[in-house]
Amino acid sequence: MTARAFILSAAGLGALAIAGCAVTPPDEDPVQIKLKDLDTRLARIERVVANQSLLDLSNQVEALRSDVRAMHNDVDVSNHSLETARKQQHDLYADLDQRVKNVEARGGAGVGGAAAAGAQPTTDGTDKASYQAAFDLLKDSQYDRAIAAFQSFLTAYPNSQFADNAQYWLGEAYYVNKSYPESLAAFQRVVDNFPGSRKLPDALLKIGYCDYELKQFPAARDTLSQVTAKYPDSPAGRLAQQRLDKMAAEKH
Repeated sequence: MTARAFILSAAGLGALAIAGCAVTPPDEDPVQIKLKDLDTRLARIERVVANQSLLDLSNQVEALRSDVRAMHNDVDVSNHSLETARKQQHDLYADLDQRVKNVEARGGAGVGGAAAAGAQPTTDGTDKASYQAAFDLLKDSQYDRAIAAFQSFLTAYPNSQFADNAQYWLGEAYYVNKSYPESLAAFQRVVDNFPGSRKLPDALLKIGYCDYELKQFPAARDTLSQVTAKYPDSPAGRLAQQRLDKMAAEKH
């Protein structure tokens, strides 16, 4: 083969090779097609996973909301039950105390007046009957007569089972008449002479009230704070806290 023939032959082979490469475009390369397919499938899977994650998250949020609604409902029911119990307890405690407040709001004193202070109730001679007669005068708003009757009872029956109650209601009768020094002394005797009385929390509360009315604010604050500390869940404890809040608002 001549040199010229060899060169022509080589050129021909090169042209065929180039033509062969041009037959399969890059876009139709099986490898590229496979990669694009995998990319598409991966994107689809990612969308599904993302949507499922959002769905799961949404379900969790809704479940939490449901739990919160249930908790709010439980709290509302508990608050209602607690408020009902408190109201019942307070109503039992405040029967006579409300009478006292009503009289104070009218600015009136005992109906019997000072002229009737020496009048004594008729009794059958027993401590129970004497105490009940004095208490009936108090309920009837005859405060001056009630004061005299309770004083007579305590003189006649100092060791009676009703003595602590009589001493307490004596203080209440003085309090309604706005005789605050005498009321304070009467309530203090409950604390000093009857430390085991069920009237002790109420007596301490009224000592704080008397100190407040006498403008002895540090003493009032100390006594009322004792009531809230010792009897926090009692009607006396709640009333003491209300008065402390009032004093704070008044900057006393």
